[in-house]
Amino acid sequence: MPRGGARAGAQRAAPRHVLLAVLIALVVQIAWQASRPPALARAQDLPPAPSLAALQLAALGDPVAMSKATMLYVQGFDEQAGISIAWRDLDYTKVVTWLQRVLDLDPRGQYPLLAASEVYGGVTEPVRARLMLDFVYARFAEDPNRRWPWLAHAALVAKHRLHDLPLARCYAAAIRQQATGPQVPPWARELEIFIAEDMNEGDAARALIGGLLRSGQITDPHELKFLSDRLDQLNRP
Repeated sequence: MPRGGARAGAQRAAPRHVLLAVLIALVVQIAWQASRPPALARAQDLPPAPSLAALQLAALGDPVAMSKATMLYVQGFDEQAGISIAWRDLDYTKVVTWLQRVLDLDPRGQYPLLAASEVYGGVTEPVRARLMLDFVYARFAEDPNRRWPWLAHAALVAKHRLHDLPLARCYAAAIRQQATGPQVPPWARELEIFIAEDMNEGDAARALIGGLLRSGQITDPHELKFLSDRLDQLNRP
């Protein structure tokens, strides 16, 4: 009996050694994994935009829905699995092409122009910002009475962020000349005047105000008085 009991005790003791060995192996494995550098997620490049014909074919007769889906794809591209891509690191030439496709699918849509002027155009890198502002300017003339807000914002970006007053004035002049609908607010039409003043071009500012007063486009008495007072201030020595 004693020999049998000792043998049974030895059999019971064996699993403890096995358990200890497993625990040691587990600790070693955890320590080794902790010492490894974290895996780096790789950002994927924005692919070239499909042709407009391909997108129209894929739309199955609903280009507005395809426009929204395409915009969501572009807008969400900076957030990929395991990594966040800064806007300044995107290929802006490709981004512009994607935004063009979105606008071509739904010409009445405003979001591509908003994104270009206020989101992508807000980067601190001048070359990329100019690409976006030029896109807004190029598409403005297609529907100026509806698209003037984005060109006005582009003018402000050009003035305050790019410190490019001639470019800002170019955008503001386009608004004054082309956005002539009754829904366009006075400040948008008068934006060029203030930019001309910032450029120390008093003669140009006076000419702009005089042209607006003579054009017959302005009928609001408050706006007429404001411009008349501004012209008087500029004419003072």
